[in-house]
Amino acid sequence: MIAIIDYDVGNLHSVEKAFQFLGYKAVVSDDKDLIQRADAVVLPGVGAFADAMDSLRRTGMDQLIYKLVDAHKPFLGICLGMQLLFDYSEEGGTPKGLGILPGSIKRIPNQQDLKVPHMGWNKLNITQKNELLNHLPMRPYVYFVHSYYLKAKNREDVIATTRYGTEIDVAVNRGNIYATQFHPEKSGEIGLKILDNFGKMISISKIG
Repeated sequence: MIAIIDYDVGNLHSVEKAFQFLGYKAVVSDDKDLIQRADAVVLPGVGAFADAMDSLRRTGMDQLIYKLVDAHKPFLGICLGMQLLFDYSEEGGTPKGLGILPGSIKRIPNQQDLKVPHMGWNKLNITQKNELLNHLPMRPYVYFVHSYYLKAKNREDVIATTRYGTEIDVAVNRGNIYATQFHPEKSGEIGLKILDNFGKMISISKIG
């Protein structure tokens, strides 16, 4: 089972439906026991960084996430869920994130020919081979909705980038932790392949 953490933000059920379309048992839940029993966990979301962190701390989900990561359970952050894994964001007075991965979340720079928020399709530049991005075409298009972007501290964690006014780190992996700034659940066949790649890690983690 894939558990999708419910922490009072948007874009949870579209991720659930995408996994279900692929044939995986997936459920949106705020039940900590259920989430801890899941084979893999997803932290998606759209919204404000500070509000999301407040919700995670208020409900104790932050501590559960630390336990899941320490247990080496396959874990996927999507969009805001990716940003929360890092140290801090420039959004809303530099609130602290979970600090699981080193790096900061910065605002997309204002440029005359660019719209912020960044909404639409951009090409991925896959910077290293990774199981999350297996069997994708070269420089595939994926869908973004965001005003802030990741600057990862450890470049070896970055598995894909794109360019929107500046170079943006849009997919990362360290150990059992995977994360994307783009929305695989809204990225057509490419996104479904990425989610399926993540789903296939369940059996691998059980064997390991």
